Amino acid sequence: MKICQRFALIYRLASHNKLINRTIMSSSPMRASIEKVTEELKTNPYYEKYAKKIAGLQETSPEEFLQRIEEREKEKISKIESKSSSSHYSSLLEPKKQLTEKMKSEDESLDKIMKIDLIENKDANEIAEIWNHYHKTKDAISAIIPKEAYEEMKINAKKYPTFLFPIPRSQGYEFIMCQFFYNTVHFTPLLNYQVHKENAPECLKITHYPEFKDTKGIVLMKGEFQNNVINSQEAQCLANQLQMYYSQKDANKLKLLEQFTSKPDQFKHMDLIKQIETLNIMK
Repeated sequence: MKICQRFALIYRLASHNKLINRTIMSSSPMRASIEKVTEELKTNPYYEKYAKKIAGLQETSPEEFLQRIEEREKEKISKIESKSSSSHYSSLLEPKKQLTEKMKSEDESLDKIMKIDLIENKDANEIAEIWNHYHKTKDAISAIIPKEAYEEMKINAKKYPTFLFPIPRSQGYEFIMCQFFYNTVHFTPLLNYQVHKENAPECLKITHYPEFKDTKGIVLMKGEFQNNVINSQEAQCLANQLQMYYSQKDANKLKLLEQFTSKPDQFKHMDLIKQIETLNIMK
């Protein structure tokens, strides 16, 4: 019996004139880490193709296996900002105006988009159809949010006024910051936010119109995006994540909101990426 590098116990048993070598991981934390990583790998569509090689590496060199996984995660992080195009950098020189009470009243009036008195007698479904049809030909996304989901979002927005969302890019992920301001949510690439904070130029602005919240049980939403920074699919991805984190009572996502706001030492960017990789929210 021989201890090998503190992590493996190699023993030999004679059976039918053959020596059988087995490696038993004696480190419970390492075994637990490998089991956790393996479960995550199984969600990858290519796992079955490489399952035997993965199992072999786990058996012969558990340390190397975990090291490779760690290096892969670091590689993902390093690619997150790789999609910062020239438009990102030029916009760094043009911070947006500071958010004010006047801007609140100017931006959040539904009357500026449609005549409320002409549609207030219609039901929620008819209003939703008119709203979505209006935005089809614009550089904007739209949605109808149930009253309960909107109110839940407002409660969480007060607790967690800023947060971070990843969007898939061709070579990894890019992080986008969001900031709540009354009935609007402003999104900006993390690089811009690090320079200008709350005055960072935005790539997406989501506005909520609660005029029909109490009478029809719906809130109208539109999202205007800068198409030289993000496309409509990426804008929709951000809007979907906003709803998932702020309007749904998901314990895991609420935990990440809490960590980001109050326990930054416990917050890990990779946890956000793992969340988005388990969901098909880009469609």
